[in-house]
Amino acid sequence: METVILAVVIAVVVLGALGGLIVGSRRKKSLPPPPPAAPDITAPPAEPHVGDEAETPRDEPRRTIEEVDLPGGGAPTAVEEPPVVEAPGIEIPEPTAGRLIRLRARLSRSQNALGKGLLTLLSREHLDEDTWEEIEDTLLTADVGVQPTQELVERLRERVRVLGTRTPEDLRGLLREELLKLVGTDVDRTVKTEPEDRKPGIVMVVGVNGTGKTTTTGKLARVLVADGRTVVLGAADTFRAAAADQLQTWGERVGAHTVRGPEAGDPASVAFDAVKEGKEMGIDVVLIDTAGRLHTKTGLMDELGKVKRVVEKHAPLDEVLLVLDATTGQNGLVQARVFAEVVDITGIVLTKLDGTAKGGIVVAVQRELGVPVKLVGLGEGADDLAPFEPEAFVDALIGD
Repeated sequence: METVILAVVIAVVVLGALGGLIVGSRRKKSLPPPPPAAPDITAPPAEPHVGDEAETPRDEPRRTIEEVDLPGGGAPTAVEEPPVVEAPGIEIPEPTAGRLIRLRARLSRSQNALGKGLLTLLSREHLDEDTWEEIEDTLLTADVGVQPTQELVERLRERVRVLGTRTPEDLRGLLREELLKLVGTDVDRTVKTEPEDRKPGIVMVVGVNGTGKTTTTGKLARVLVADGRTVVLGAADTFRAAAADQLQTWGERVGAHTVRGPEAGDPASVAFDAVKEGKEMGIDVVLIDTAGRLHTKTGLMDELGKVKRVVEKHAPLDEVLLVLDATTGQNGLVQARVFAEVVDITGIVLTKLDGTAKGGIVVAVQRELGVPVKLVGLGEGADDLAPFEPEAFVDALIGD
């Protein structure tokens, strides 16, 4: 009996212990974890004020807008307007009458090899064959040409033999007469710009690159304006960079309107439009500057012929002026022949005639083409293009 009671007591004790353990574990699981301690939060550094070190901003009294002192009111600062670029004033070109005579000093630079050289040789006491050969060499060196040289020497020999005694004045007069015969005094050298039955007169300027063609066109516009004519410029040189800008600048200086097209555009179209606008505006003269052509390039020369044909749909050309560099000598004659085959050359403009001993090119090119020299360029100045005057030219060659 005692054993049974002891077993019951042990069972009760064990069951009680187990119940306590179960209740304790449940309580532990149901309780939430304790909250973590709040960390210390450090405030970020404040942005510095202007001129201050970076530090935490302090509580400072702030002023209202009414309390802020404003600078004393003075005269308002004037804002400068950008300078106005004024259009360049229109220039009044120098009159053309007698312009070649006024430029005689420049032209006379070419007299050393031709005029003075001939006078020195002719002044020798005995004119033997060697002397006459030297005279021929002088003329050929000055680009007079073979045929004109032979004719001149023959006439000089005949007249010197008849003259007998030769004073310096006699020789100068003799040489002047013979040179004038070579150059020609009975040729019409007027630049045709006034057709009787219509307006405008149409002038086309042609030539090889580097001869001063565009510049000559601009200077010719000045010559015409100086003579009281109105002018439109056609910038048909669409292949050379800035050619149209260059021509337009020349036109603006004398109040001439310039018609131009896109770069690398159709030059014939530009030329056509220039004549059309000239007619609509009632202009006296239209000057057409064409692209410089290589006389050895067939395609380019054909293009020049096209420009001429398109322009003539309006009206016939009154002048086709060929610009030649006087310093190129016989090479210039080769160029002239090819241009004459493509377009009917009516007149010649000789540029760079100053400071050269090649004055005889005037004679040679006239003989080669059968057309007169009408204008000569004697310098780089705006008014250094002059109508060709045979007497003034020869006087400059032989000197005073």
